[in-house]
Amino acid sequence: MATPRSIAILTAGGDAPGMNAAVRAVVRSALALGLRAVGVKRAYEGLVRGVMAELGARDVGGILQRGGTVLQTARFPEFAQLSVQREALRQLNAQGVDALVAIGGDGTMRGAAALESLGFPVVGIPASIDNDVFGTDISIGVDTALNTICEAIDKLRDTASSHQRAFIVETMGRSCGHLALMSGIISGAEMTLIPEQEVALEEVAAAVRGAYERGKTHAIIVVAEGAKLHANALREKLAALQPGFDLRVTILGHVQRGGSPSAWDRLIAARFSTIAVERLQRGEHGVMVGLRATEVIGTPLAEVSARKREPDLEYYRMARMLAK
Repeated sequence: MATPRSIAILTAGGDAPGMNAAVRAVVRSALALGLRAVGVKRAYEGLVRGVMAELGARDVGGILQRGGTVLQTARFPEFAQLSVQREALRQLNAQGVDALVAIGGDGTMRGAAALESLGFPVVGIPASIDNDVFGTDISIGVDTALNTICEAIDKLRDTASSHQRAFIVETMGRSCGHLALMSGIISGAEMTLIPEQEVALEEVAAAVRGAYERGKTHAIIVVAEGAKLHANALREKLAALQPGFDLRVTILGHVQRGGSPSAWDRLIAARFSTIAVERLQRGEHGVMVGLRATEVIGTPLAEVSARKREPDLEYYRMARMLAK
């Protein structure tokens, strides 16, 4: 691949705090290397429709601290079709774009891998609060989402203690329990339920009842939305077993996606983005950049799109131990 003269940027899939920080870093890194930067609106849908505009340094000023994505995002399942992917290439060529930086989760990486397989240079940057993207220890947005959940649970504990209640708190995570697992540990939950680990109803009831019998003024149960026992159904089933506490449900929902990105998310967004642009400038592509311990590594997009990151169940053992 010849050195690119123009790089496009898109954000796709679910929004994540820190996406704007990544967009800003991609644009400014490209400009610093003498490259033209082009922003794609509304992810792969906008790419196919040719909704693009050149971005300068001032166009991305003031977005570092903002949540969401100024480029916007959209679900676009039609991009799985080869004819649609070829239309995206036609639009990129029409705009004089030589390479693409795709920022998003596992679906975004599948789209990136598809374009790469057609011969168009792409580097991916992982951004997903679920932290289910293979090839990185952590994605952009995870740290901010965990801080949001922890703050919410801390507040719920205050009111739970005042009324001697147990709160069932549902986090995002349809197919990955990372958010629930980590927030259960850092918030001191009595029980954490995730899709990857099946737990009997009686075991959950025993944990809540045990907290009540030990004289605790509250209990917290964190449940991933993809867990087998869903929050509202869990409340009904637990109530029938009379665990001692009055039970309430709080579904955090999309509040977990929003908010100003944490210092950590801003930093990894900057690291991932500058390295992604530098790789493209050197003629390297077909990979997603990611974090392994403290090192930024590259994993082939084909591998990233074919695999899913699983949470480390050692943390599940830790969560159970600390809940005693």
